[in-house]
Amino acid sequence: MHEKSRRGSRGNATWPPVTLLVLAICGITVIADGYDVVVYGAVIPSLLHEPGWHLTPADAGLIGSIALVGMLIGATTVGTLTDTLGRRRMLIGCLIWFSVMTGLCATATSPEVFGLFRFLAGLGLGGVLPTASALVGEYSHPKTRNLVFATLFSGFPVGGIIAALTGIFVLPRFSWQVMFLVGLLPLLLVLPLAIRFLPESITFLRAKGRHAEADRIADRWNVTPDDAQHGVPAPEPSGTDSGSMSPVRALFSRSYVVATVCFLVMTCLCLFMIYGFNTWLPEIMHRAGYSAGSSLGFLLVFNIGAVVGTLIISLAADRFGSKPIITTTYLVSSVAVILLSLRLPTTVLYAAVALGGVGAMGTQSFVLAYVSKHYPARVGATAMGWTLGFGRLGSMLAPPLLGLIIGAGLAFQWNFYALAVPGVLGALLVGLVPRTPQAQAAAGNGGVGGTVRPLAGQT
Repeated sequence: MHEKSRRGSRGNATWPPVTLLVLAICGITVIADGYDVVVYGAVIPSLLHEPGWHLTPADAGLIGSIALVGMLIGATTVGTLTDTLGRRRMLIGCLIWFSVMTGLCATATSPEVFGLFRFLAGLGLGGVLPTASALVGEYSHPKTRNLVFATLFSGFPVGGIIAALTGIFVLPRFSWQVMFLVGLLPLLLVLPLAIRFLPESITFLRAKGRHAEADRIADRWNVTPDDAQHGVPAPEPSGTDSGSMSPVRALFSRSYVVATVCFLVMTCLCLFMIYGFNTWLPEIMHRAGYSAGSSLGFLLVFNIGAVVGTLIISLAADRFGSKPIITTTYLVSSVAVILLSLRLPTTVLYAAVALGGVGAMGTQSFVLAYVSKHYPARVGATAMGWTLGFGRLGSMLAPPLLGLIIGAGLAFQWNFYALAVPGVLGALLVGLVPRTPQAQAAAGNGGVGGTVRPLAGQT
């Protein structure tokens, strides 16, 4: 790579072509992921009235959790396998798997069969985010990491927007099955692009001794060995206890265990809010007196707010660091939810829903960007997989818990109270995340003469 180009990619933190390519393919995959998750919330009102199924709100919440159990297994298993088998291969495999299983949901003739297909789809859906995150993290610059991750994870609410818009058009005219047939489109739109253009992780290839393949990718995209590493944390300083451990053991080693536990719980709380909103918001607002179309409109606004707000806030996150931004977005989500519990003008409620999207979705993207900067590259996908996998416990609890509240006949406000508490707890947890061993070593050396520098934006 020419020296001028190299200076541009580092000094100005611009996005080279390979970053844009990986971000585009992974981002479209995350959009498909978001659609397949949010589509269930869009069709719940229809499923509750499906002839012969006799579903109750509690039953619908249980089916939602079954899919999330699959996502938990998929996130932890695929995330770990990604660091062993390769990130490109696992991402393509997950894409094929969840698209096919989502399409098969349209053939379900009973709640049991439908729940089985949702569980199987969850196995693939759970593996998408950790795998895509690991690839995008490697090919992005630390100085723009929050913006890159915000762009990637904005794909999830974009998928939610597509699901809401599709539901507004499809459900009044066709059956709910059509919503799941749309889930087959990624096989036609994304899979050919991923097979043809998506590069494998250069770090992974070199770690496996496949240097010839790594060199071919580096030559094709004009990436030097040093550039291939500029998007990942520096090696651990001597004296840490996790340098030669397996990826899973390294996460819970003395150097990282406190941060790991904080990230796991933070993601659990955040996903509780996200899946509580995306699964039950249309039904909650419908029970609050709004029409079915207006209820889907709230879901649409929630995801639009998530996209626009997250991208804007990510610019501040790259400048001010992760901790203050994550604390703020957690609290914003709680305030927004409390506003939704009040009898306010419709315009104000729409604004509160948009803020809820910014708080919940934005927090998740910033937490994962923080995770990507906190761990060494060799355990990156494993860290993402475990963080998202444990977080699925929160997403699993949200649908049945809110379903029980609705089924118990309590006032709709109680659903929003249940969604506000995790935001406050998450904001408190952010302050407990310690600095990385690299940053601690640099601080111990007074910032001068050390072999390891703290990462940009890492606080």
